[in-house]
Amino acid sequence: MTLKLNPFDPAKYLDSDQAIAEYLTAILEDDDPALLAAALGDIARARGMTEIAKASGITREALYKALRPDAQPRFETVAKVCRALGVRLVAQPVGPEQVAGGAAA
Repeated sequence: MTLKLNPFDPAKYLDSDQAIAEYLTAILEDDDPALLAAALGDIARARGMTEIAKASGITREALYKALRPDAQPRFETVAKVCRALGVRLVAQPVGPEQVAGGAAA
């Protein structure tokens, strides 16, 4: 008998502002724009894609397209979605070992 597993859906677990903030913080550490787009899509699905589309001023179809896993959304789109989700992306200083090239500027 073969065991069948369902795909993992993070949207099911994004049920509080704290969970969303922690998820987004972890995603941002990877410095991957496509992963960020997908994560914002997960959060939007958890909150309700139709509501987020209305709040962001982006059509639902365009929102799905912009937040798919292989997307490279414009910063303007990311900013609108973040505002609609009630989250803010925050810059933090990094240590010299994390700076490009491995040395402090």
